Amino acid sequence: MKKTAAHIAKPWFFFFGGILVFVLLAQFLNFRIDLTEEKRYSLHPATEEVLSLITEPLHVEILLVGENLPGGMRRLQKSIEATVRTFNAYSPEKITYSYFDPLSLPQSERGDFILSLTDYGINPTNLSVLRNSGQQEQLIFPGILVSNAEFETGALVLSGDRGMGQDQILNQSIENLEFELSNAIRKLISPESSSIAMIMGHGEMSADEGYGMVEALDGDFELFKVPLEQAKTPADLAGFKMVFIQGPKENYTEREVYLLDQYVMGGGNLVILLDGVAVEIENAGGEGTLAMPVDLGLDKLLFRYGVRVNKDLVQDLNFGYIPVMGGNFGDQQQMVPLPWPFYILAGRMQEHPITKGLDVVEFRFASSLDTVKADGVTKTPLIFSSDLTRVLPAPTRVAFADMEQEPIVKQFGMKNLPLAYLLEGEFTSLYKNRFLPDGFAKADFKESGNGKVVVIGDGDVFQAQTNLKDGTPLALGEDPFSQTTYANKLFLKNLVQYLADPDGIIASRTRTFQIRPLNKMKIAQQKTFWQGLNVLVPVIVLLILGGIVWWIRKNKYSRKIN
Repeated sequence: MKKTAAHIAKPWFFFFGGILVFVLLAQFLNFRIDLTEEKRYSLHPATEEVLSLITEPLHVEILLVGENLPGGMRRLQKSIEATVRTFNAYSPEKITYSYFDPLSLPQSERGDFILSLTDYGINPTNLSVLRNSGQQEQLIFPGILVSNAEFETGALVLSGDRGMGQDQILNQSIENLEFELSNAIRKLISPESSSIAMIMGHGEMSADEGYGMVEALDGDFELFKVPLEQAKTPADLAGFKMVFIQGPKENYTEREVYLLDQYVMGGGNLVILLDGVAVEIENAGGEGTLAMPVDLGLDKLLFRYGVRVNKDLVQDLNFGYIPVMGGNFGDQQQMVPLPWPFYILAGRMQEHPITKGLDVVEFRFASSLDTVKADGVTKTPLIFSSDLTRVLPAPTRVAFADMEQEPIVKQFGMKNLPLAYLLEGEFTSLYKNRFLPDGFAKADFKESGNGKVVVIGDGDVFQAQTNLKDGTPLALGEDPFSQTTYANKLFLKNLVQYLADPDGIIASRTRTFQIRPLNKMKIAQQKTFWQGLNVLVPVIVLLILGGIVWWIRKNKYSRKIN
């Protein structure tokens, strides 16, 4: 009898002892194994580096809440939660989360709180939900708030091109969760920022005096207006992480071009927004005005680097509207929207960390771009026009009267023209095998260097427009007439993030998760079969296994009795 009791107790002893050993080892060993094909529960090395810098507990408030959320929104909600848990597993400090509904606040506090969310780009979205009384509109906030003991920041988690389907937008938003959350944590724990130079002295930023960039990058980078004529040597620019030239109107001297060239040769990041033609939009009424080609001294520099800004204007049938005076109503002038193909709503993006998942970006009077041979330089087009595009060589007429007739679609026979280029690699100096400008020593000259150059054929992409009523500047990308906000601000943010650290957390935006939707036709045809299979087969298998065990035990013990 004792032998039988010991025999029975022995396996249970090893079972519970094994569990105890496993629990004790788990206290000292911390590891994760991601068995998913797309590595959904693994993080980019740059994200892991950001998490390693956390020195205090963080808390994430998930604002995407609500009753009876559609399946897609619930999937995004659970993905946010899963991403936070994954971050917590890699973080040296605790990262907790909770759900918070801004609409649960008292009416007196709700308005100010919702307004504060817009500072983080979190705008409320109307969603149709199914309730007992039928379809109803529900306000949701697809964003997160990340906070430590002192500070708070936030991020929008629902993003995508408006031309995408709902499933594509949700899938892309899930793909970008790692970047959005890690970027919010980075801003919270690393407040120090790099510096950006905005070149002035040649009519740059004449539309908004730099307000659009300053407002868009506030807190992420330090921006300085730099008169290039005061720079004495390339070393005066070397301290800036990147240099922006936005829509100049006056010529750059040979000396200034040399400074920019040597900045790139020294590993700098140069962004040039250059108009190929000059347009006086205020004279577009009546007989209109002529858009004339301009050469501001930067064309030869860009040509050496591998890109040419053409002397033309691009028109696109995926266009925006321009407000014009349409007569009087009573004693007040009336503004009416005029279809304006010169305002391009570009929604076709390259699969690149800068532009992946980017919504529509607005271009105003853009010139086309061509590439030329430049050994050692990789040229990546970032944004394209639509499938219905045409190019008007300068000089060309620009007149509101031309828009009184519907455009002839057959004339728009070009498609997918590049509107922005990223140049990377080893650049060759414009001044190689040439005389240097006066005042510069040959000993300090660099013939080549690894920098980055971004060229956009529109000087206004990163300039804010003004409110039609009081003339105050609007947020970058906000259209004063249509009340639509385009993705110009997000384009700028992604661009500077990439230029500052191309292998950093911006690289996590290249992650892709495969959409695997169920075949609705097969669901309808085979629904009963699969329901029966999933309900009956497990029961039958258990009965068979139970019968086999019963038969074995019966034969075994019946022989012992006999």
